[in-house]
Amino acid sequence: MVNVLVCTFYTINSGEPTDFIHKLAIALKEANETEYWILLLRETDYLTPKESESMLNDLKELLKLLTSIIKTTKQKLNDS
Repeated sequence: MVNVLVCTFYTINSGEPTDFIHKLAIALKEANETEYWILLLRETDYLTPKESESMLNDLKELLKLLTSIIKTTKQKLNDS
């Protein structure tokens, strides 16, 4: 999740809308990969079900947020 947050923070400071979309797409990919690792950690009993559910719920919100920002930015770019 740290990679996703770092990428998202860096993206906010990028100048071009296409760069912004590209970097957010990378953050989205990293977030999807994070889900895999959380599930793997749960299956190997490194995380408790309660811990993993909490992380997965936070991750789900982050995925929704990133997806929404990408869609909105693309739409604004196409409208201009």
